[in-house]
Amino acid sequence: MDEDLQRKLRPLRERIDALDSQILDLLSQRARAALEVGEAKHAAQADGPVLRPEREAEVIRRLQQSNPGPFPNAGVASVWTEIISACRGLERGMTVAYLGPQGSFSEQAALEHFGHAVQKLPCASFDEVFRAVEAGQADVGMVPVENSTEGAVNRSLDLLLNTPLTILGERSLVIRHCLMSQSGGMDGIKTISAHPQALAQCQGWLTRNYPDLERVAASSNSEAARAAAGDSSIAAIAGEVAAPAWNLQVVAAGIQDDPHNRTRFLAIGNIQPLVSGKDKTSLILAVPNRAGAVYEMLAPLADNGVSMTRFESRPARTGQWEYYFYVDVLGHRNDPNVERALAALQAQVAYLKVLGSYPAP
Repeated sequence: MDEDLQRKLRPLRERIDALDSQILDLLSQRARAALEVGEAKHAAQADGPVLRPEREAEVIRRLQQSNPGPFPNAGVASVWTEIISACRGLERGMTVAYLGPQGSFSEQAALEHFGHAVQKLPCASFDEVFRAVEAGQADVGMVPVENSTEGAVNRSLDLLLNTPLTILGERSLVIRHCLMSQSGGMDGIKTISAHPQALAQCQGWLTRNYPDLERVAASSNSEAARAAAGDSSIAAIAGEVAAPAWNLQVVAAGIQDDPHNRTRFLAIGNIQPLVSGKDKTSLILAVPNRAGAVYEMLAPLADNGVSMTRFESRPARTGQWEYYFYVDVLGHRNDPNVERALAALQAQVAYLKVLGSYPAP
């Protein structure tokens, strides 16, 4: 490197080193304060959940609003998620259940949402994720609920109907699918394996490039990657993180048909988040099977100025062509206008379940 450039860089690097030391000292002070919060709660015999979704959302939003730049707001969210996660872990460890094995998009969503200072519990199915949290084997879970290309993840919707758990947060991921194999090529490949949603999201690309290869559904993309790691005749579709996790090589990246493909994940648990100032509430509704019932069902939302952001129907499986409606609205269930709307809905619908109010992204 040019000596003149080295002389110019040296004081800048020394300044960065000094700033890093200051940041580390402040992080240690923050960690000690977090420990004192835990000690105060324990002394007052007020040991509540170590996770406070509304408080964590408020912290990150406040910092983003006061951020002078040039550090990006997305970086603020990522960095403070990890800081909060590490401090939370000092107070008490937290276990997160998700669809595994390692390298799944569900794992990625869980770690982005809760940070890396957690104990991971990969599960073989969405049902097991719910059971693990319901049984206390995990504090929280993370499950996909809808994809921008293929729509609702129906099994997650069905499980939300009957679970006592509530929604406590959400995370949206850009889904970039990769085709991978042991060798990084397709010689000797007989089947392509992935979760049915991933196969559907890539069906156009697969039809154009490998129309003659059998497509085999797996319980998850990372399970397909694990199968490919043990069988050289299998190629898997999974996220990029699955390749190093299972010692696979990427054949082709970004093979999803929609370049803007996204999946929305829900965090579930036994926690009821308080008002954060920017919230969302998820509901399940059912109405009598008569003319105008759906229109009447939505009227209390409009009458109270409550905005609806999602409306999804699911068969009630009664054989009578009845449906459950999955609805997301803006606001917390304790906000006055949302509270009035819910009271009016309760009085007129056949079924109402509030799945949870939680900080909106």
